[in-house]
Amino acid sequence: MPILKVQHDTASAIALQLLNIEAIKLNTEKPFTWASGIKSPIYCDNRVSLSYPQVRNLIKESLVNVIRENYPATDAIAGVATAGIPQGALVADALNLPFAYVRSSPKDHGLENLIEGRINPKQKIVVVEDLVSTGGSSLKAVEALRKAGAEVLGMVSIFTYGFDIAQSNFYNANVSLVSLSDFSHLLTVAVETGYITPDQLVSLKAWRFDPSGWK
Repeated sequence: MPILKVQHDTASAIALQLLNIEAIKLNTEKPFTWASGIKSPIYCDNRVSLSYPQVRNLIKESLVNVIRENYPATDAIAGVATAGIPQGALVADALNLPFAYVRSSPKDHGLENLIEGRINPKQKIVVVEDLVSTGGSSLKAVEALRKAGAEVLGMVSIFTYGFDIAQSNFYNANVSLVSLSDFSHLLTVAVETGYITPDQLVSLKAWRFDPSGWK
C-alpha cells in the first residue's frame, strides 16, 4: 500500500505551527538522544499541540479532511497509545464515529485488554497516530485490530520522518499511511523562517539518510 501525500500547503502549515509551539525542535550542535540510543538533531512531541487550541484544531480538521478524502468508508477510529489517543478521540468526535484505542501491551489486571473500547468484526477502521518513525509500534496496533476482526482501511498521522524503512514496513504490512507533514516540508519551512542555517540544513539532510551513522 502506498505512502500517500497531503497537499503542500497543508504540510507546510502543519510544519510551521509545530515549530512555532516547539512541538518539534531542531538542534545539530546538541542532538537529542532517542530511547533507541540514536543521536538525533530533531525532537518531536506533538502532544504539545494539545495545549494550543488553534494548532490543535488545525491538526484535528486536517486529519478529518484526510480521512474523508482517502477513507470515505470509515465507520470507526482507533488511536495508538499513548500520543494517538487524544488526537484520535478528537477526530472521532468531529466525525461522530465510535472510538477505541490500542495499548502497547495488554493490561496486567482485570480483563487484560489490549484494545480499549469496543471493536466489532468487519468494522472499517482508520488508525490515528501522532508520529511515525520506523512504523514498528504503529503497525503492531494495526495487527491487534486485525486480530480483533476489524478491517483497517489505513493510518493517518501528524508527522513522519519519512524513513525508507517505514515505507517498506507499511508496504509489507499492506497498510496505507497519510501524514499531515514530513521531514522534507519541515526543513523547507525551517530554512524559509531562518530557524536553521544552510550548514545545519546539510547536516539535517545527512541525518535523514543515515540516522544511526550521523555525527
